[in-house]
Order: sequence, then C-alpha cells, then structure tokens
Amino acid sequence: MPALNRVQLIGRLGKDPESRFTPTGKQVVQFSLAVSNRRKSAEGEAKEYTEWFNIEAWGRTGEICAQYLHKGSLVFLEGRLQTDKYDDKSGATKYFTKVVVQSMQMLDRKPEEEPVSSVEEEAGEYEA
Repeated sequence: MPALNRVQLIGRLGKDPESRFTPTGKQVVQFSLAVSNRRKSAEGEAKEYTEWFNIEAWGRTGEICAQYLHKGSLVFLEGRLQTDKYDDKSGATKYFTKVVVQSMQMLDRKPEEEPVSSVEEEAGEYEA
C-alpha cells in the first residue's frame, strides 16, 4: 500500500536558526516557521491567523539554513512530518510534531544593488 508524508510551507522564520551537533558529529539546525493566512469572520471582517511549525534541517540543507537564514527570512520548505516523544520532569510523556526539511528555497528578494556613486572633481587651476 503506498504512503505519502509530505509538507509544503511558505512562511517566515520566527527566530534565528540554532545549530547543534549530535554525538556522532552530524549537524542539525532547528528554527520555528510562522505561516499566516487570512479569512473573513462571520461579520465579514478580515482576520489574520498564524500557525507555528517546528522545523529541523540536517546535513548540507541545515548548513545552508544556518548560514543564510535569520529571523524574518521568507522561505519555501518541503519536508515530512515527524512526531517525537520525551518524558518531562514530572515523568509525563509529551509528544511534539516537527517538519524535517528535505528541500529549502529562499524567497527573500536580494537587496537592490546600491547605485554606484562617482565623484567627479573639476580640473583645478594650477600655477606653473
């Protein structure tokens, strides 16, 4: 039976990526992603709501995220959902879902190139 676990998101980073290394030396980068949508309320008023996603990137993709992304960056991410569990301090089991990135595309526009400013000096009158 075929299966599919795919997520596509366009949003802005909620914080700078945080990089760490596993005991085996593999780099993993984590950050949060805000995806905003608008919808009309019952009164016809436009309301904006934001969904937050926990993001995890490994390998070269993680390196690129750590190097080029920052809080507020606009990105397109494609990945898969993964649910992990852990025991909190009181011993209760907690579950959290994250998106493990398989591809990432930066959508921020490049800053416009600064106009080249040139200074032309008038020829001075020199006495010989």
